[in-house]
Amino acid sequence: MTDWARVRADGYAVPTDRPLTDLVAELSGLLRAPDPVARDTHAYAVLASWIGRGVLSADQLRELGDEMVTRFADPEIQARTFAPLILNAIVSAGVFEPSWVPPFERWYVAEEDLRGHDAKLGWLHAVAHGADLLGTLGLHSAVEPVQMLRLGVGRLLTPTQYVLRDMEDDRLGYALAVTLTRADLAETDAVDWLDPVLRALANPPAEGITPEVTNTIRTLRALYLLVDHGTRLPGANLPTRIPHQDQVKAKITEVVRIVTPHYL
Repeated sequence: MTDWARVRADGYAVPTDRPLTDLVAELSGLLRAPDPVARDTHAYAVLASWIGRGVLSADQLRELGDEMVTRFADPEIQARTFAPLILNAIVSAGVFEPSWVPPFERWYVAEEDLRGHDAKLGWLHAVAHGADLLGTLGLHSAVEPVQMLRLGVGRLLTPTQYVLRDMEDDRLGYALAVTLTRADLAETDAVDWLDPVLRALANPPAEGITPEVTNTIRTLRALYLLVDHGTRLPGANLPTRIPHQDQVKAKITEVVRIVTPHYL
């Protein structure tokens, strides 16, 4: 087995004593490991570095992407939540397959384990890791931006017992914001994706403010700030103005006012 700590210490240099395919297979296997050092500190860090530096060919990236898609159905939570991180790196490197999107969408809405950090497993971060991929797909010309906006709302409104923590609502808010920067997003699509939230809040559950409502309002507050100020896209130094800015802000305000009528 490769000494991945040494690889990291050597600036993520690719070992020359084994074929690259074997190294990638070993790293991919470690992404399922319950040990957070093996999975996160070593496997994810090395793979993300190699993908970003162009170490893997386009064919190797497609093969790795296909493997990550199967992880969305993995019985282990850490395997499921690290799959979108690697897919995000692959798509950001310029390799994309439309067949990757539906499995991601199904998993992101349905995932029930929303723990951020676990004492034994380390970072799991289903919402945040999925949000990173959602935002990257939201910027991709082959993906309809409103599709990702609706996915984000679907995730937020899915009933859960978890109130998001560890900045996960901010991560999803940022993903929605970068998607809203798409110039080809029609004005109606830029606001109508919030209609399911309006309908959900108009008929509040008898038990009062549920975790999913709390998560939704917190995420939309973060989104409002980014819409108002502008959103800095990956790799950019200055924020990008969001088209239909005023209309989006007004719609978010309409949503939040339902829950906090005395504040707005």
